[in-house]
Amino acid sequence: MTTPRPTDVHYTGDCLDEDIKAIASSDRQQSVDLLVRKYGERLYVHAYCILKDAQEARDVVQEVFIKAMRETRFFDEDFKMQAWLYRVTRNLCFNLVRDRRRRDGILASVPRSEELHADPIEVVFGSERQDEIIQAIGQLTQDHRTILLLRYYEDMSYAEIAGALSIKLGTVMSRLSRARDRLLSVLGEDPELLAAS
Repeated sequence: MTTPRPTDVHYTGDCLDEDIKAIASSDRQQSVDLLVRKYGERLYVHAYCILKDAQEARDVVQEVFIKAMRETRFFDEDFKMQAWLYRVTRNLCFNLVRDRRRRDGILASVPRSEELHADPIEVVFGSERQDEIIQAIGQLTQDHRTILLLRYYEDMSYAEIAGALSIKLGTVMSRLSRARDRLLSVLGEDPELLAAS
């Protein structure tokens, strides 16, 4: 397979990780641009679903890409870019949630602005049916929320989810099964609702 030249790869989310790595050897800046275009929106959605705050989610994604550029192995042939990006995003989000809980324990809780109900995630997922699912997902535990989003909205395989979450394949399957059951219970709907998403 020949190494693609920078002009051979268009800025789309369909660019393969291998192509991005190949470009990095001759044009690191373009490989970074491709990486941001491929994963930026996906990581934002992932962060937003954990944090429920648009600005914090954007800040996390920016920090993830900064960390990626500082990771010396990032463009190495055997480095699992996608799993690393999701793992770092998740860890940064959990750190923020933990810090937020500590602050809430010290400060009086302040009601969130109504503007957050405009939910930017609706723009990503679109339809009324998916809005119902996203709302129901928000009622699940963090583990269940994360695994459902990775499987159904990021379309990750079980193996990719295992890598992204640093868990065993069997754990992925059992957690996903429990998460689906819980989601259907929250929805109080026919299982076809989830399948239709």
